[in-house]
Amino acid sequence: MDEKQRVILRQAMALADEAGLDAVSMRAVGRRVGLSSMALYPYVGNKEALLDGLVRQLLEELHDSSESDGDWRDRLRAIARAARDLAHAHPGAYPLLVARPAAEAGDDADRVQERIRDALRDAGVARAEVLRLQRMLSTFALGYGASEVTGRFTAGSAEERDAEFEADLEDLLGLVERTAERRSG
Repeated sequence: MDEKQRVILRQAMALADEAGLDAVSMRAVGRRVGLSSMALYPYVGNKEALLDGLVRQLLEELHDSSESDGDWRDRLRAIARAARDLAHAHPGAYPLLVARPAAEAGDDADRVQERIRDALRDAGVARAEVLRLQRMLSTFALGYGASEVTGRFTAGSAEERDAEFEADLEDLLGLVERTAERRSG
């Protein structure tokens, strides 16, 4: 990705975060970067490609912010917390992660998912269970943040939602541990 593409995607992300995804149009993004909407096409393609670029950018940020050198629990906690933090950092654009196919996201989606699978294997989860648990953890991590920023989760204070998130995350880690114990037991 060249620098012009990065500028365009940063401005599209900022626009989405300020005014929501409905405000993201080729014309509006073009105005923000000082180009006509037609001049954007060589850099980002059409609007669908622009939205795919936003997904890739979000996943790149998630990948970069979720690295941890700890044990499997610490690594899964880091990914889940990074996903939630990303939702709050980009509330307008974040719902794209659950609304658009990850197949268009390429390597960044694969790297995050592989990080989850590695942690599950390190926990001792049987090979046949890894994909199922990876999907469950991914759904929780992405879905919780999306539910918060779209207004689905509004009850309670921010501190209460933080505590609920952490409790839910610990429950999921307990499930991973019990699943791994079944394998060895």
